[in-house]
Amino acid sequence: MSNKMKKEEIETLRELIRDVDTAMLTTATEEGLVSRPMKTQEVEFDGDLWFFTKKATDKYEEILHNQDVNVAYVGKSYVSVRGKAEIVEDTDKKKEYWSKVHEKIMQTSYDDPNVILLKVNAEAAEYWESGNLIKKIAYYYKRLTGQDSKSTDINETLELND
Repeated sequence: MSNKMKKEEIETLRELIRDVDTAMLTTATEEGLVSRPMKTQEVEFDGDLWFFTKKATDKYEEILHNQDVNVAYVGKSYVSVRGKAEIVEDTDKKKEYWSKVHEKIMQTSYDDPNVILLKVNAEAAEYWESGNLIKKIAYYYKRLTGQDSKSTDINETLELND
């Protein structure tokens, strides 16, 4: 973990994304933002998110030019994580996270030089808990009627860097 997060912030984020297999990774292109589904690696979250991909993809080129990314999760709650992406080509790290599922999906092995890991160093996260129906109704009512919806407090923001 390269960033300085508080233990309770890491734990909160870990709990929110724990059972969500697929995230939406957003990168920046010359034309604008692009999102695509990515399978999060089953690694205990410590401030970094990990994904497998290949060099022969648009996202690889996009990250080479702009490391700012966003990762969104939808599960028990809604979570948006902002961070910096890093390309990792370490064969031992790829082997550590590799599984038979990856082999089938990517139709290759972890030691293929085209296979890389994307490491997203989380900088901040925002989440909306889906369990509070009353707050949600109040929030949407206020938004629809043009009233200030800030007082409903249905989301929380975590700044993960000091």
